[in-house]
Amino acid sequence: MFTGIVSDQGLVRSVRRDGDTRIEIETAYDTAGLAIGASVCCAGCCLTVVAKGAGWFAVDASAETLARTTLSSWKAGTQINLERALRAGDELGGHIVSGHVDGLAQLIAQRQEGDSLRLTFEVTDSLRRFIAPKGSVTVEGVSLTVNEVEGNRFGVNLIPHTRRVTTLGGLKGGDRVNLEIDMLARYVARLLETGAT
Repeated sequence: MFTGIVSDQGLVRSVRRDGDTRIEIETAYDTAGLAIGASVCCAGCCLTVVAKGAGWFAVDASAETLARTTLSSWKAGTQINLERALRAGDELGGHIVSGHVDGLAQLIAQRQEGDSLRLTFEVTDSLRRFIAPKGSVTVEGVSLTVNEVEGNRFGVNLIPHTRRVTTLGGLKGGDRVNLEIDMLARYVARLLETGAT
């Protein structure tokens, strides 16, 4: 489990595609304390550390992961948001994030709003019912509050700090991002579908 509070911006240093895809990521984390088998949220995707060295770790991505996320577009030099898994007693600063990407969203507009940057994303019909004004959403691993929802579009604001410490400030119109809906919204929708009381 994660919180959507990014603690490092990693840099993809290599991508090797044979069988599953092996991705090596440079990080400021002390990798001596990063166990093989540990979970790291990489741009919103929960991935398992399979190898490591000083200042880097590697993960494997399956065909399913590549088909449903932005990982298929990663190459050497791609910057990604990183967050290590929660430990008992850690501060829950964002919201509960599983690292299971629900789908992709596309950035369709951005504008300056005071010191903040307003981003508008578009999602598929299957995801829009899970996104509510003042609810939470995870974009590229970042916990954000939804400002408004209009049809398949929703808006969020990035304060200057979030723009500095995450990759979101560098997004351009048309970019696709990993999206995870709020876990509570997922379960409430499921209960309503099944008619459970």
